[in-house]
Amino acid sequence: MEVQIKWVDGVMFVGETESGHAIVMDGPPDHGGRNIGIRPMEMILLGLGGCSSFDVIQILQKGRHNVSDCVTKILAERVDSIPSVFSKIHIHFEVTGKGLKEAAVERAVKLSAEKYCSAAIMLEKAVEITHDFEVKEG
Repeated sequence: MEVQIKWVDGVMFVGETESGHAIVMDGPPDHGGRNIGIRPMEMILLGLGGCSSFDVIQILQKGRHNVSDCVTKILAERVDSIPSVFSKIHIHFEVTGKGLKEAAVERAVKLSAEKYCSAAIMLEKAVEITHDFEVKEG
């Protein structure tokens, strides 16, 4: 896997992926940015959420569960010193489906966290990651 990050100006960068996608990263004005892109630390959380959401949906679908929606919310805390790393990350899954069993969602979340989500497994070596979920009918 290979990516490229190109400096635009100030603290704005464009990241391009091997798969042909691009994203703008920028900082707030008080750090020399124009606030027109995602912060790099936000991207880490988005990657974590995307990776774990992908797993949860795939596991449920392979189990032939009727899933109609999944919203993953992440709340992270950072330390007050530099480097301002994450100290805690909490991932909350809101999974909606017809007749969806709580045990099935719990199993999918656990499998993602402990076996499949590369991002979570890598990050948990440095930060406390917790998970919970709720099941909605629909």
